[in-house]
Amino acid sequence: MAEIVSVTINGVQMQATKGSLLIDKLLDESIHIPHFCYHQALGKDGNCRMCMVEIEGQKRPQIACDTPIKDGMIVRTKGENIEKVRREILELELINHPIDCPTCDQAGECKLQDYYMESGFYESRINVDSKNHARKRVDIGSNVMLDQERCVLCTRCVRFCSDITKTNELGVISRADHSVIGIFPGRPLNNPYAMNVIDLCPVGALTNKDFRFKQRVWFLETFDSICNGCSKGCNIFVDHRKEKYKDDQIFRFRPRVNKAINGWFMCDEGRLSYSKENEKRFETPLVNKNISDINTTIANIFKELTTNKNILIVLSANLSYEEMLNVKNLATKLNINLSGYSPNTIDENFGDDYLRQKDKTSNRASFKELNIDETKEYFENSLNSASLVVIIENDFFENNTKLLENKKVISFFSHLCLTIGYSNIAVPVASFYEKSGTYINCDGIKQKVISKMNKNNPMQTITTIIENLKSMIEKGTL
Repeated sequence: MAEIVSVTINGVQMQATKGSLLIDKLLDESIHIPHFCYHQALGKDGNCRMCMVEIEGQKRPQIACDTPIKDGMIVRTKGENIEKVRREILELELINHPIDCPTCDQAGECKLQDYYMESGFYESRINVDSKNHARKRVDIGSNVMLDQERCVLCTRCVRFCSDITKTNELGVISRADHSVIGIFPGRPLNNPYAMNVIDLCPVGALTNKDFRFKQRVWFLETFDSICNGCSKGCNIFVDHRKEKYKDDQIFRFRPRVNKAINGWFMCDEGRLSYSKENEKRFETPLVNKNISDINTTIANIFKELTTNKNILIVLSANLSYEEMLNVKNLATKLNINLSGYSPNTIDENFGDDYLRQKDKTSNRASFKELNIDETKEYFENSLNSASLVVIIENDFFENNTKLLENKKVISFFSHLCLTIGYSNIAVPVASFYEKSGTYINCDGIKQKVISKMNKNNPMQTITTIIENLKSMIEKGTL
């Protein structure tokens, strides 16, 4: 076992692992320490020198990212002397940095901007006309825009492409104060995780071409969620905004740190999937293809469920555990066959040996937890004998609509699809990011999601509708 030792940081005694990096202890304890080049996923590099601290017994300040913890170490991150050292290092970073914060898309979440405001540099000693210039607005591929002038040469992006993806598209070009980040000729940034360099960049050098100039970050609200692009369940931040007279809209997904699941990163496809939430929403209930209100629609569903004898409910593996449980309870009460058959959500070409899984659903593991059958044999036998098919967010029938011929169909969908056109009753429901629930990932880890979306016309959730139907059935009346 690792040896635990005592260290004193800013006068407070703490326990830490002997030999571990001092900066990790500072970050884990939420002790403010300026840094550019260090990142816990990429390890130490020691090139920015911003994480200087005072260590008792050392003649000079030391960088926390390359200092192993020793027993009895006394560390100071605050004080006039060490803050002066960090200010002078920051001034070197600012020598050639452009003065374009008002037009920079990173403004509001830029570490250089934050450290500058802390330092009190309100008068520059540099002649603005003598600054070195470099290329701006360079599209380097994979929805990433590069501004070489804003780069602080932390090399996080370079190390990500060499150490994490091992694709090596980025490198440092030229020397001394003319050094810049760039791609190699004929080799654009092109790997399934490329957009993570945007999150890694502490300044506005690498920005999201998809999000660029869409919103100022201080207008956005954020809540914790998971990506529903595959069974890994990568942890994400959902950045959204409800503008005046408009509906709440998602503007981007960002990876959220969870060392047990996705670490610090997520794939590009999952990151860009936010746009699907805002497009082709199904919003109006339909009964026999005519517009209806939700109460009349539920009454019609109640009638169909209680008058048809052979019924099959087909569930999506993207539903929450709670939704599946509610549907199962209803199916048990009415002796309805329940299937989770969805072979179309398995993509052998999508999976890799890092984060992406071939199962492109977020909660298939809950089928096993709830003993919901998803075999082809059970599905086909149940479908052949069914007079009524209830489809809940399962898009298997999109390319198999012939299977619904001569059957009554009730469907629940959050987005428009072909299946709605074949439905006798179609009900719009809340989408994945508009509802709260529990999801189990491919490794059996349960994750609770609490949505904070604020819609003008909030959709009914599956759980709400099922609870209403169960109540009607128990009362035996509308």
